[in-house]
Amino acid sequence: MTKRTRKTVVLAVLQAAIGIPGVPTGADDAMLVSDVSSTPIAAQYAQRNNVKGYLGNDQQLVSEKHAELSFSVEIAGGGTAGEAPAWEPLLLACSFASTVVADTSVTYHPVSDDPLPATIYYYLDGLLHKLTNAFGTVSLDLTSNAVPKFKFKFTGDYVPVIDQALPTPDFSKFRDPLVVNNENTPAFTLAGYSAVLNAFTADLANTVTYRSLPGAAGALITDRKPTGNVVFELARVSDKDYWSSIAGAQNLPLSLQHGRTAGNIVTIAAPAVQLTSPSYTDNNGIASLSATLTFNTLLGNDEISIALT
Repeated sequence: MTKRTRKTVVLAVLQAAIGIPGVPTGADDAMLVSDVSSTPIAAQYAQRNNVKGYLGNDQQLVSEKHAELSFSVEIAGGGTAGEAPAWEPLLLACSFASTVVADTSVTYHPVSDDPLPATIYYYLDGLLHKLTNAFGTVSLDLTSNAVPKFKFKFTGDYVPVIDQALPTPDFSKFRDPLVVNNENTPAFTLAGYSAVLNAFTADLANTVTYRSLPGAAGALITDRKPTGNVVFELARVSDKDYWSSIAGAQNLPLSLQHGRTAGNIVTIAAPAVQLTSPSYTDNNGIASLSATLTFNTLLGNDEISIALT
């Protein structure tokens, strides 16, 4: 039977602990996703190399196998100030934690210890792929005149693929995103200067390692090295001397507010970004500065935050 890629549903639920898979449902745990890419069996092999009196390949034995799944999710708030968004389980499984101020805000920041894994169901037109004990990494893309997106990649335990009818997903918890533009993105500051933004990306760059050893198996987040890129229109040196900041390897504060209405305001902040590899680019005849971002910490686990208000 022909399988149609548009007939895809992704469900995700946070687990209580490693080794306790969740059971996500279409009614409660459907994720509104795009750009889905799956590696249903990612395996490593041990090569047999026997001699048999003739030429040719010998059998490879599976030494470790897991599953991987990537997809994008639109960046939008929870709808009400202080309310967690529908995509929260995905971010928490990427080694984030949340701080909630009732009726005011939900703020996410990275952690270094004991993130909770997720169980993810990926339906492809009647085929069900399950990832259990899954951990991931995430990047953010806020490019002008485009829909802002999270880009997730998860690694989890392989579970045999089975035939399973698609569930009926309920996407009502997801709020409509806002295009990144002057109307919807009122504030971008870098080192206190309000620059005209062309594009901003941030990649948490978690190192997700899967191991299968006697006595231990599964995915682990072992490190992170957050990086990104920013492109903004050139200003005068007297307005802001970014050239000296780059030459002096200075840490600079960054803040980007997207959205104006309570319940759908997303603010990305970083207290100490370092700009490297600067170059000039042309955007419709307007000169811009492009630079790589390195997100550094001040006190630990504070290199980036995502606040919903």
